[in-house]
Amino acid sequence: MNRREFLKRSGAIGAGVWVTGVQRGFGQEKSPNAKLNVASIGTGGQGGSDMNSVGKTENIVALCDVDKPRLEEAGKKYPNAKKFTDYRKMLDECQKEIDAVTVGTPDHHHAPASVMAMRLGKGCYTEKPLTHDVYEARVMCETAKKHKVATQMGNQGSAGDNLRKSVELIQSGLIGEVTEVHLWTNRPIWPQSPDIKARPKDTPPVPDTVDWECWLGPAPERPYHKVYLPFKWRGWWDFGTGALGDMACHTTNLPYRALKLGAPTSVEAESEAPNPETCQGWAKVTYQFPARGTMPACKVIWYEGKKSADERVAPPLDLLQGEKLSGSGSLLVGSKGTLLSPDDYGGNSIWLPKDKFKDTLKEFKTTVQVPRSPGHHAEWIRACKGGEPAYSNFEIAGPFTEFVLLGNVAIRTQKKLEWDSANLKATNCPEADQYIKRQPRKGWDWV
Repeated sequence: MNRREFLKRSGAIGAGVWVTGVQRGFGQEKSPNAKLNVASIGTGGQGGSDMNSVGKTENIVALCDVDKPRLEEAGKKYPNAKKFTDYRKMLDECQKEIDAVTVGTPDHHHAPASVMAMRLGKGCYTEKPLTHDVYEARVMCETAKKHKVATQMGNQGSAGDNLRKSVELIQSGLIGEVTEVHLWTNRPIWPQSPDIKARPKDTPPVPDTVDWECWLGPAPERPYHKVYLPFKWRGWWDFGTGALGDMACHTTNLPYRALKLGAPTSVEAESEAPNPETCQGWAKVTYQFPARGTMPACKVIWYEGKKSADERVAPPLDLLQGEKLSGSGSLLVGSKGTLLSPDDYGGNSIWLPKDKFKDTLKEFKTTVQVPRSPGHHAEWIRACKGGEPAYSNFEIAGPFTEFVLLGNVAIRTQKKLEWDSANLKATNCPEADQYIKRQPRKGWDWV
């Protein structure tokens, strides 16, 4: 059958494999001791890391990568796995053999590959950011919920004991009411604006080692060029999501969970003037969140890049109370104290002022408990076999990703967006629609 017919059938199959909420014939019906049959979409870089982590305990039965040498290398490690360069074909031919998939591709493939798999009733592990566009994040969340599949986003810090302990302490009131959050990153570390503002004019031939049609996938048509891959795609709007997409699903994870942030009511950005091809060299994005239950309204500010070689975009240094500004991190400012987490994963917490919390931490009793993790990928594998949902499952990761990627919409429109989350609309900015949801290229329809 052609690809379009497969997508139609996959939706029907995905809806039909469930009987009274019990999945028939796939991973969640297996005993905890049985091995999952997993297909890995993306076998190099972070996708390869996910593949190998899952492959320690489960069966890797299918491999997909547009980079043919990477695909062959993965095939040597998993010689019984079938190999593909097109995940549509893989899901079509191997759907009865697969229990679950890992998706570690460039950002523009995250949603199409994941949604196709979930519609077939497959458990799904997808790297961060969960999607390329805001609308896609909503679809991912709704699809996971509809088909009752085990899911997880690849923000690995979610499994960390310190992050979970910090969530407990903040929600138990250790630093009081938090009304301000600052987040910063050392990204970008790949080519983008201001160094690159336009597409290359030359059109070299596509190497035999790359399936360019499948690499482009749902993105708009353009000629092959080595400036896009590998890794350098992150700075190009058609494929990547810049510094926000690369790191905010890590760095923002701790405050998002601890403060139950949900959806913002407005988003505003200051940045280098945007261009339609590559992400900006620097930006400061301010999100406003309403009160949530007993938690007060909160302002969240994201900083990225440099205005010049000597001028980093970062929070006011006085907020650090004498601590050194790290390469990346988060700062939660409360009425009774401040939490500084000087890394991307929430793996370390410095409670400020130090003199106050030296003794307070020993005596403070938490009223909130967050279960500890057996390991990031192990959580998802356990969920696929009928266990508890992973901490970063798509019903959590979807709204989280919407919040993160709205920053890119504000950067590209250069307007303060009044955000209607229920309808995925910037009510004061209709031109934002093109960045909230884009149409996939012909032949790659998946929505």
